[in-house]
Formats: sequence, structure tokens, C-alpha cells
Amino acid sequence: MAQSSNPQPANTVPIVSPNFLAPYPVDLVIVKKLLALSEGNFAVTDVNGNVMFKVKGKHISLRDRRLLLDAAGVPILSFQKKLISVHKRWVVFRGDSSDSKDIIFSAKQSSLIQFKTSLDVFLGNNDKENACDFKVKGSWLERSCTIYAGDGNTIVAQMHKKHTVQSIALGKDTFAVTVYPNVDYAFIVALVVILHEINEEKNDVD
Repeated sequence: MAQSSNPQPANTVPIVSPNFLAPYPVDLVIVKKLLALSEGNFAVTDVNGNVMFKVKGKHISLRDRRLLLDAAGVPILSFQKKLISVHKRWVVFRGDSSDSKDIIFSAKQSSLIQFKTSLDVFLGNNDKENACDFKVKGSWLERSCTIYAGDGNTIVAQMHKKHTVQSIALGKDTFAVTVYPNVDYAFIVALVVILHEINEEKNDVD
């Protein structure tokens, strides 16, 4: 099946930073450290095992916060769960900020009752939120989710389960994400972290 080799121009706009755009598909491996308690919830590597990002958790008062760090440990994004929200919503800020002027995007469940995974994503400048800028659909349970641009037809990234002997032996939940060319891969990693948090929370409630 032939696919267009020219993604829509809108997709080439850096959401986090131009540093995270590549003219080719980027394959990332996300390793959830099941045995680690709080220091580094995830490591995100390339296919050769080189660490590209780390995710750390911060519990401050009632608010859950997560930090996305680069390989050197510099904060790129911070995530904060919105406390008063009917649909589970996370807000993402630039760097280690929690100031509303630094909001890059927010993501919320598309509906209250969900049998399949579905997230609506709104960029920081989309105040009215009449239409989402990106959408996530699929099954988190099967680690099979697709991220679309707002039109719902243009795929920007796909997530799939990755089993290796090493991941099973180490007791880690490992899955892979393929980010399409000219799509901000730090943004995609942030969406996967939010998906994980929302679904972990759901399991805690269950």
C-alpha cells in the first residue's frame, strides 16, 4: 500500500523543540522499570539501547507530577494532573515549569467510560478546544495505539508491544513507538507517558 512520502506541512511544526524533528521515521523503545519505585519510571532508548529520554515521578502534595528529562538529565517537559476535571486530564509544561504561560499541550480522555483507549490532545494555543489537534486511539492493554493528527486520517506515530528475552528476564514492560518523519518525537513520548499514567490510575481504581 503506497503511503504519501510528504507528511502534511502542519506535522513539521515542532511542538516541543526543532531538536526533536527528524526527516526519517524514529523508532523508540520505552522500558518501564517495574522494579524501580520512584527514581526513573521509564527509560526511552533508540533501537541500539542508547538512552534518549528518562521519565521521573515527583509527588508534591496532592498533585502528581512527572518530568521528561533528556539523556543528560535536563528537564524538557513537566506533566501535571489536573485535579478538578471530569475527564482525566494532564497538562504539559515546558521545562520544569508549572506556569500557565508555559503550557505546551494538554490531553484528556475522550469519554468517561472507555473500553478502548482514546485521548484528545489540545495544543497550548487551542483555547476554545472545539476540535482536538491530535488524537490517540487503540488498546493500551495490548500496547497497540495509533496517534493521529487532528483530522483523524494522518498517522503521526504508532505504538506496539516489544518482547525481548532481556526485557522478560529483567521484569520490564517494554514497548516500541515508531514516530513518523517530521513529527516531534519528544511530544510523542510525552503522550505515551500520559497514556500510561491514566491507565495505571484506572487499574488502581479497579
